[in-house]
Amino acid sequence: MRQLSIIIAILALSGIGCDIAVEQFPANEVFSLTLARTRSVPADAAKNDTNEVAVSLFGTPDEPQWPSSWFDDDTFVGLVDAENLVRAAGPVSSEEDGTHLGLFREHCVTCHGVAGDGAGPASATQNPYPRDFRHGVFKWKSTERGEKPTRDDLRSLLKHGVPGTGMPAFTLLANEDIEALVDYVIYLSVRGEFERRLMAAAVDQLGYEETAPSDEAKLTLDSGTEGQEAVHDVLNRVARDWGQAQPIDVPSTYRDLQGESLSESISRGDKIFHGPIANCVGCHGPNGNGQAVTLDYDDWAKEYSTRLGLDPKDRDAMRPFRKAGAPRPRPVQPRNLQLGVFRGGSEPETLYRRITQGIAGTPMPAVAVVEEPNGLGLTDDQIWDLVRYLRAAAVPEPRSADGEDELGEGE
Repeated sequence: MRQLSIIIAILALSGIGCDIAVEQFPANEVFSLTLARTRSVPADAAKNDTNEVAVSLFGTPDEPQWPSSWFDDDTFVGLVDAENLVRAAGPVSSEEDGTHLGLFREHCVTCHGVAGDGAGPASATQNPYPRDFRHGVFKWKSTERGEKPTRDDLRSLLKHGVPGTGMPAFTLLANEDIEALVDYVIYLSVRGEFERRLMAAAVDQLGYEETAPSDEAKLTLDSGTEGQEAVHDVLNRVARDWGQAQPIDVPSTYRDLQGESLSESISRGDKIFHGPIANCVGCHGPNGNGQAVTLDYDDWAKEYSTRLGLDPKDRDAMRPFRKAGAPRPRPVQPRNLQLGVFRGGSEPETLYRRITQGIAGTPMPAVAVVEEPNGLGLTDDQIWDLVRYLRAAAVPEPRSADGEDELGEGE
């Protein structure tokens, strides 16, 4: 109840309500500042023209649209259902037949923000921060590290939530509402990544600096110009990434073991966890206790700090980005595996993907899969041993009624 009261208070102070009209998506000020610093040129002109193009193609938070006529491939058109966008967008309301409208603003905007930038009014109280969809980077998915999630991935996240974070499970939402929210998340991500890439293309390819370039290179939807070609190319590249996302194949060699066979597998997994190839202990600590000291940050924070040569702990250096809407950079906290909480899921197949792909947007690396042990990667059998060890480490030690464990030792 206390957390709910805090959220309500934040909403009241921020002036944001579920039934308030929102005329336009805010421009990506943080990326504009980052771009200006990395290119050593002003990026305001690129930001402003990019924003105008994005509004023309994608509409507004109250009246979204999917730029179907701009796609080269019909499969890109089908990435998002235009009717679902209408259901998910805008102020919260209901029709006479019980259809819910404004689903994103009702269920998601408090944390993820109107633009999907992860800067909703309740975001500052959460650790980790809510996801910023505009980067097009998602942690919990079944695809390769650098690929987009599938619809099934997003659907599962909405239904089951993300344990250990502020992301709840929407198990009671109707299936059609879930599908509408999946479409809207894809819409926000495509729109946001298009904005970022087009802003960069305007500076890198079209000559944007303190002012916009000539009419030929200026960002526009008018056909036959260099600026229009850039808009078309960037939009289709972003859509293509979503259209090509496929789950990676997981070998069907996992077996549930019992007794001595299970103990031996867990023992081998223990050695792999603490060994030099996987080196899980380097971040997750001995036996996965999460006690290793880490000084790294996730990719969202690195973009406007360490990758610019700035110290994330330097308040003066971070101040312009914070004013533009960036969250305060926080060092990553590798999972304490002994707590039994796996944010992306604890199924053997899911853990296999985490080990072989790492976690996008984080320092969690991938381990190479090899046919035979060679000191450079892990075989499928070794990965399954590691999976069994992880699942065993996540089971709390049994305790007797007096609070001591079975070995007679206290806390």
